Amino acid sequence: MKKNSIAVIGAGKWGEALHFALSQKQECLITSRTKREIKNFVDLETAMDCEYLVIAIPAQQIRSWLKENFVFKGQKILVASKGIEANTGEFLNEIYAHFVPEKNVGFISGPSFAAEVIKGLPAALVLNSKSKKLYKEFAPFFPTFLKTYYSKDVIGAEVAGAYKNVLAIASGICEGLQLGNNARASLISRGLVEMQRFGLHFGAKKSSFVGLSGAGDLFLTASSTLSRNYRVGLGLAQGKSLDDILEELGEVAEGVKTAEAIHMLSTEQDIYTPIANEVKFILDGKNPLNSLKDLLKS
Repeated sequence: MKKNSIAVIGAGKWGEALHFALSQKQECLITSRTKREIKNFVDLETAMDCEYLVIAIPAQQIRSWLKENFVFKGQKILVASKGIEANTGEFLNEIYAHFVPEKNVGFISGPSFAAEVIKGLPAALVLNSKSKKLYKEFAPFFPTFLKTYYSKDVIGAEVAGAYKNVLAIASGICEGLQLGNNARASLISRGLVEMQRFGLHFGAKKSSFVGLSGAGDLFLTASSTLSRNYRVGLGLAQGKSLDDILEELGEVAEGVKTAEAIHMLSTEQDIYTPIANEVKFILDGKNPLNSLKDLLKS
């Protein structure tokens, strides 16, 4: 293992943006399944030999990727994915726990559109880990335009990062139906309450949901067409099929599968999640106007 070296695994928009940011202060490698014309693009074996890894692959692919590719050699890992595994309901930290010691893994959260990071525009991120030592090791890699904070509330960051994508779909639907600013503000604020309720059930800290990981990321993702999940909602409100929407996007919208996971978990554990449930029903084909009526009655 090459000491003090860093690599990004996953060259989607977010992976490429993180690679750009981390390359400002030191050499940063990057790899993905397909060859990309990016500076310092390497094969997977070379990237995996780095001491520090930032993994930015879609949440639903993480378990299979780790099984097929990952060998733990003492690497320190930052997870840049956001989601809940749809078929099991497991959080990403639970999946990584099968492959990496808890002290060696952290999770990135906070409001951070890839399109703005890759332009070098300022933002703030939270590096969440049970190990503050891990945070102190990763923090110096980040450029000055990305301010980093530390939190040990891993589950809070995970719930917020996953849930906000589902709420962004709901917000896009709201905008697509032209329900107005009052409705969208109400939806987002009640969505934040719902997100917090869900997170507290799994042991998250209340404070995480009013900070960068929660409210900050939610307000950003649920209010801009730069958000893939918001654009999914817009398309659904316009009567487009989910398959057509995802084909137009050409990239993963994590909220689609996360809505399934939240609905499964909330049903099993009796958690009140009306907005996320309606998003799941709309993704399954329910008329958005009927969901609106049901939400107003609930």
